[in-house]
Amino acid sequence: MPFVLHVVRSAIAPLTHTRLFRLVAPRAMPPIERLLKRLSRGRVQLSGMLVPSLVLHSTGAKTGLARDTVLMYTPDGHGRAIVAGTSFARGRHPAWTYNLLAHPDAAISVRGRLLPVRATLIDDADRDETWRRIERQWPGYRDYERESGRVVRLFLLRPVRERPGTGKA
Repeated sequence: MPFVLHVVRSAIAPLTHTRLFRLVAPRAMPPIERLLKRLSRGRVQLSGMLVPSLVLHSTGAKTGLARDTVLMYTPDGHGRAIVAGTSFARGRHPAWTYNLLAHPDAAISVRGRLLPVRATLIDDADRDETWRRIERQWPGYRDYERESGRVVRLFLLRPVRERPGTGKA
């Protein structure tokens, strides 16, 4: 399977840098992801075939309602995940970034495993190194930031442990 994924990723990666992809993907990907989730009972993600993906379970910044968002992530090598609010190079920050700023305690699902996490915004001093790490996984990904005309929000998602018997971190 890793060989097949490599071939698929190599074929798809150049397409993600096109204007057509950035125009179509924000509208097409979410309903396709929802359909695949329903049909596969959560075992298959289209985005997961292209890059490591997770589902972010956050709390709405304004509404307080539960929100689920499928995101690409980059493992940092220490059991943590890096996520970038590129939003396909659109001019506005994606809603999930506002959610994490307002409510940094969240959860992620990775390959069917649910983990509580705490999100921290990556500071300016660490941005270049973080982008280098992301681009080792997905070359050219920072182009989304350049083309959006804004500073993309980068978050580090750290697993948190629950206190025994409380169900709380």
